[in-house]
Amino acid sequence: MLFVYPGETDPGPTLERVEAMNRYNEELSRAGALLALDGLHPPAKATRLTFSPGGDRPSVVDGPFTEAKELVGGYWIIQARSKEEAVEWAARAPVGDGTIEVRQIADGSDFSPDVEAASRLSQDPAEQSRET
Repeated sequence: MLFVYPGETDPGPTLERVEAMNRYNEELSRAGALLALDGLHPPAKATRLTFSPGGDRPSVVDGPFTEAKELVGGYWIIQARSKEEAVEWAARAPVGDGTIEVRQIADGSDFSPDVEAASRLSQDPAEQSRET
């Protein structure tokens, strides 16, 4: 997963940047690497829920969040054969001012056998709703 953190001087979407992103996204797609992608609205339009241990309900605060320094501006989910391949794809992204963080998506096999077994969802959506 490639997380995009816009820099302080990031101008947001311009025609040129959108065209460059479209070319990059098409290249990812042609290579069979692109699974999902999206850009996100700015933090001013966000809502943050903060959970406390033993708390009954989370606190809910609408943006903007002045204390936040690094906020995700968008993401790509890609399929790569290795971390090095994912880094190579990230290095080619037309981000301009900003940072891309490359992280592997975890699955149950990354954890202990009991956690892996507990993390499996039923293949039947009706069973999932009965379990919650």
